Amino acid sequence: MTSTFPNISISTERLVLRPLEEDDVSALAEMMNDEQVAAWTDIPQPFTEDGARAWITEQAPAERTAGRGLDLAVTEFITQRLVGVIRLAKTDWYVRSTEMSYIVAPWARGEGYAAEAALATAQWLFRDQKFERIELRTAAGNTASQRVAQKIGCISEGVLRSACIAHVRAEDGTWTDTRTDYIVWSLLPEDLEGAGEQLADTGDFTGTFTSFPHWN
Repeated sequence: MTSTFPNISISTERLVLRPLEEDDVSALAEMMNDEQVAAWTDIPQPFTEDGARAWITEQAPAERTAGRGLDLAVTEFITQRLVGVIRLAKTDWYVRSTEMSYIVAPWARGEGYAAEAALATAQWLFRDQKFERIELRTAAGNTASQRVAQKIGCISEGVLRSACIAHVRAEDGTWTDTRTDYIVWSLLPEDLEGAGEQLADTGDFTGTFTSFPHWN
């Protein structure tokens, strides 16, 4: 029998991570149309509210039910505003391993939210779900996402050469694909020691979704 992630809510000092809801459609669509998101992910552009609704009501529940992954809305505790998304994918329940990725909305960057949300998710995975490994992949040029990986205690394991497609906007507004490397990071339970103390100066960033196969 395939294991699945539960429908959960994770709270930190400033954030609440919860399942995506239909009320998130407008903010999610706006977030995904950001230029940094377009550059470092393969999320379709322009990203429509219909696409956001399909993600929330169809793709995300299907991934969780099949045991492949989990999508969590990252919201501010006080304002309840959507400020990002954490995604778990390519989950292996036998190995107890999953791949994590993150995106922060342009209106919420510079607050350290990606590291805070990623660390809280990792703690939940290791302590409550008994996972043994989390993997992240960051595009070689996405130094902001790499800083988040470092802040939460990830260890760089190596480079997958020419394994990533990034996007560059041309002068006419169109997007051009460009090949680049992936840096592979891992996080194990013992890597979390002291990671929480490093989050205060995380700075500006946007995360990267490593794959979005159902949207091509």
